[in-house]
Amino acid sequence: MNNEIVWVSFDIMENFMKDVFIGIGVPPDEAALCADVLITSDKRGIDSHGIGRLKPIYYDRIVRDKIQLPVTEVEIVRDRMATAVVDGHHGMGMVASYRCMEMAIEKAKKYGIGVVVIRNSTHYGIAAYYPMMACENGMIGMSCTNARPSIAPTFGVENMLGTNPLVFAMPTDEDFVFTNDYATSISQRGKIEKYARDGKELPAGWVIDNNGNTKTDAKEVLKDLIAGEAALVPVGGIGEESGGYKGYGYATVVEILSSALQQGSFMKELAGFDDGKKVPYKLGHFFMAIDIESFTDVDSFKKTTGDILRQLRNSRKAPDSDRIYTCGEKEYLAWLDRKDKGVPVNSELQEQIITMRNELGLDQYSFEFEK
Repeated sequence: MNNEIVWVSFDIMENFMKDVFIGIGVPPDEAALCADVLITSDKRGIDSHGIGRLKPIYYDRIVRDKIQLPVTEVEIVRDRMATAVVDGHHGMGMVASYRCMEMAIEKAKKYGIGVVVIRNSTHYGIAAYYPMMACENGMIGMSCTNARPSIAPTFGVENMLGTNPLVFAMPTDEDFVFTNDYATSISQRGKIEKYARDGKELPAGWVIDNNGNTKTDAKEVLKDLIAGEAALVPVGGIGEESGGYKGYGYATVVEILSSALQQGSFMKELAGFDDGKKVPYKLGHFFMAIDIESFTDVDSFKKTTGDILRQLRNSRKAPDSDRIYTCGEKEYLAWLDRKDKGVPVNSELQEQIITMRNELGLDQYSFEFEK
């Protein structure tokens, strides 16, 4: 097996992921959606949430741990004009979230705004996928989700809050939409998992131990996060001097929006363990769609938004800096770079792919890295 990174075409990888989802019991149309969420992440250069998440976050939780259901029952428990509350019953988070954003978009078409929240969901992939659905309908989109305890509050060392992304997407007159798809911690588990797969040390200041000292061993950090012996640092860094309280505050906002409105689980209840036994994660998500036409025409909005982004990029640059980026631009550039190359797959991912293929009998797939 190849120890170097091998590039696998997007079509092959997407079809493989779809067939893996089908093989573990996800209905075909929903399997295609789940695969699309993951491959979208790889296309945008977000390697922390693409094929690298297939086995540990979905396959293993369904097949080995049996804490997630492959068939998704989306139950609407409250529906009040522009708002709704949904229960995902521990099914596929991507499927439940897609339906929630669809519902929010339909409500926004009627009322100008739509807000749908969900409880008892599971990992939903990259957070930007759902706000970008709103952009495709001429709307502003927002999504956020809580997650397993990871972030310590400012001046604390205990992992209490999830990585809790707070994500917006807005249409522009450029070739890419504005998206700020990132966690409220300096880094998140998926990126640390990638560092561990690549055998790289973490930058100092991303993670602290119970004594407040920084930790840089990625594989050790992943174990310590589960054991409660390490915590991620919020955006802004350790303490208040560089603004760590701001990331802590936004992470708390996400925790509230992802639990209080839908009366779902929060913080330590999301650890995934009960008396040492693995249990469903019971995540909560928040989705919002805002109809631009309720305020102004879409083309004018896109033009103004594009003008803002272009003026930012064309502003005076720091010495030795070649360019200024705006949110969503690097993901678009990653797509341009990767569209003819595909997904980068290292040796650990190669092993995971072969394991899933062999266990499911997907013999129609043979990969370049096996040669």
